[in-house]
Amino acid sequence: MRPMLATKGDHVPAREGWVHEVKWDGMRLLAEVDASRGSQARLTSRNDNNVTAAWPDVATSPLGERDLLVDGEVIALNDAGVPDFRVLQERMHVRNSRTVARLVEAVPVTFMVFDLLRIDGRDLAGQPLEARRALLTEVLEGSTWQVPPAYDDGAMLHQVTLDQGLEGIVSKRLSSPYRFGERSAHWLKFAHRHRLSYVVGGWRPQEGTSDRLAALVVGEMTPEGLHYRGRVGSGIGPKQSRVLAEAVADLGRASSPFDDAVPAIDARGTRWLDPVLVVDVDTHGRGHTRLRQPSYQGVRHDLTPDDLTPDDLAPDDQHHGEA
Repeated sequence: MRPMLATKGDHVPAREGWVHEVKWDGMRLLAEVDASRGSQARLTSRNDNNVTAAWPDVATSPLGERDLLVDGEVIALNDAGVPDFRVLQERMHVRNSRTVARLVEAVPVTFMVFDLLRIDGRDLAGQPLEARRALLTEVLEGSTWQVPPAYDDGAMLHQVTLDQGLEGIVSKRLSSPYRFGERSAHWLKFAHRHRLSYVVGGWRPQEGTSDRLAALVVGEMTPEGLHYRGRVGSGIGPKQSRVLAEAVADLGRASSPFDDAVPAIDARGTRWLDPVLVVDVDTHGRGHTRLRQPSYQGVRHDLTPDDLTPDDLAPDDQHHGEA
């Protein structure tokens, strides 16, 4: 199963029939409980990967063995007390039980649940959001899985989340059913920051070295293929360099993976890679042929290049925590 996705909106709906939620800077999860696993939920990512082992602290259902399927995001706070996807990265791909146990203490997380899709064998996906949200609030009230509030005033929430440094908001039509794996205009997303996901097509070593990764060469998925967008070196310190070097170690290739020409000054000295790795980059806007003052934000193991449709890459979009 894959979660329902939102479409980038042009303006926050002000009319009746819509509800507005905070857009969390977290990792999207579906949590399913059935009798065969007791109270243990099976947690799956946006790409339908089983990630239960990484999040044992939220994998136990607060409803015990009760049959359940919910949609939400696991979030972690940064030093400023703001949900931050980068904080989650230390935990996202760890499966060793000892390491996971240590990280549970070091990087605490919260599961924010915003939709109820099945309970006690009753399929709710075809029910309107208004009914699903009401039942969700009733069954999870006061539990370890938190139900974030929804608001009637979208413009107010949009401004408040901007002022507080949050990712943005999602506006949802109260009459909308839940469509697994579909991107729907009944859900609209409004993100505040220009953090986007790009495909890594190569890397460049630090000057004077041959093996120390200093910058990534990235591209954007377009209807015409993978187009070159520039180099990203800011944000890649020694620790990030080691992690990235390991991630690209087996991806080398002889020629450029980009479907357009890479300027000679950027191609010179670049080590080309199979275009399978996705990273997040903060940049001063989109619509330019080259990234402006880009800063590396982290690897997106939960995304593949196929996930990065032109809609996903719209201005002000932020893919982690895809709504």
